[in-house]
Amino acid sequence: MTKETPVRPQSPVDLPVPDGTGIYTFPDDLHRAHQTHTQQLATRHRAHDHRILEVTAPHTRDLYYVEARTSAGHPVLAIEPHHDDFALSASGTFLAHPRPLTVVTVFTRSRSVHPALESTYADVNTVSELRDREGAAALAPFAARRHRLGHKDAEPPYWPFAPEALDRITDELRQIVAAHPDAELLAPAAVTRHPDHLLVHEAAVRLGCRWFWEDLAFWSTYALAGCDQHLFRTRTGTTMRPELVDITEVILDKVTVLWMHGSQMYPVRKMYRPIRHAFTTAADLVDGPGLYAERFYRTEAPTC
Repeated sequence: MTKETPVRPQSPVDLPVPDGTGIYTFPDDLHRAHQTHTQQLATRHRAHDHRILEVTAPHTRDLYYVEARTSAGHPVLAIEPHHDDFALSASGTFLAHPRPLTVVTVFTRSRSVHPALESTYADVNTVSELRDREGAAALAPFAARRHRLGHKDAEPPYWPFAPEALDRITDELRQIVAAHPDAELLAPAAVTRHPDHLLVHEAAVRLGCRWFWEDLAFWSTYALAGCDQHLFRTRTGTTMRPELVDITEVILDKVTVLWMHGSQMYPVRKMYRPIRHAFTTAADLVDGPGLYAERFYRTEAPTC
């Protein structure tokens, strides 16, 4: 069999860039760029390039392709509230800088699904099973180990989490942390006011976590609101210092990860909200021509 010549992935300089009018057409442009990227990776996969993984979106069953990462360096234990929070907020960094990764998902039982599919996924069990498969597919490129704690997520109208729930979940997480003594902890910064995010953040702080991702969840406008920013600054004071990671080189692979975690999301433009936020975040990069970035926070105390 004659092997096809692998096609190099699209250069970041060819990526669509929002502008005064393009900000509204940006999702369509990015969608086309991602389709081209996927076709290029599919060509490499057909040429028996074993670095290219074939992944299936759990709901639509559509095939996508992504280059597997080889991890190196200090291991990371990431604690996410829901199955998609790591993928939405921190996956670009680990695509660009792969490290041995274990992901703990706290709230794995849910009724949250796209409204158009509520008759298809009609109860907690069917929704949770779909979202679990989405979480597994999203983490495939990272070869991440997974732990699922099995708690039910909060539903609107939201109320503060119960102290006893925080104690119970902290104890469960403490056992997992003890089994990974060499891992650096990573958790949500709780930029949003979602009670699940606030609880997981507080539990992580109790466990000694010093590194946090900017968790904007799917609705990135949460953390752009002035009141949310004020609450975040009031709660954290000056103990959290921001740092940015340029993810331009891997942005199209992050789109693939997003298609896995939200395989039932529609229309397409909803999928790219985190990417648009990554574009605006990159405006704060001091060095380099990066177009896309993710924001993290470190405490002032020494890190692992």
